[in-house]
Amino acid sequence: MSEGRLTLQDRRRIATGLAEDRSYAEIARRLDRPTSTISREVGRNGGPGDYRPERAHQAAARRARRGTPARSAEPRDRKVFEVEEGAVEMAIGMGLPKMMARVLIGLWLSEDGRLTAAELSRGLKVSPASVSMAVGYLARQGLIRRERDPQRRHDIYVVDDDAWYRSTMISSRQTLAAAEIAKAAGRTLGLDTPVGRRLARGGAFLERISLDALASAERWRDLLP
Repeated sequence: MSEGRLTLQDRRRIATGLAEDRSYAEIARRLDRPTSTISREVGRNGGPGDYRPERAHQAAARRARRGTPARSAEPRDRKVFEVEEGAVEMAIGMGLPKMMARVLIGLWLSEDGRLTAAELSRGLKVSPASVSMAVGYLARQGLIRRERDPQRRHDIYVVDDDAWYRSTMISSRQTLAAAEIAKAAGRTLGLDTPVGRRLARGGAFLERISLDALASAERWRDLLP
């Protein structure tokens, strides 16, 4: 669908969606448009942090009067938009809060997987406080790690080849600890009781899958693409 078919009301709804920190896919569903239409519209009109519906509408009107077609985003930019939005949606679906998902995917899609908090804040158009909360959470989950730059005296946040290994190990160890608690509770309440049996059975299941995950992570840690 072409940019010329976007009404001012459409553009105001896009601006509202951006202000609510909604993804392009969510905004597109609300307008019954392709996600690529929203990503191109926002990308050519200041980006998510500087999108102004009236200004975008005026720019489209000027192009229409000149009889020139709307300039499409560069193919690579369009691909980056689509990959980014899809990856963020995937991360949210896997249980990450939205801001944490945006920061993680922002790091994954950066040139060398290394960004400072200030660079993340500028790139994602979010506050430093939001970035600080997100990187703290992601570091605790093992999805990113923190390095100190002694020259510039600030932290650099990094995703590397061991990110999923570290995250899997942390998650599996947490699950193993939960399994031990469940098994102990089952024994305390008595394996001859319905509750005790339920807890012991659940704990045994969690113990087995967490041990399998730990062993699998070690076995495949150095897997090449």
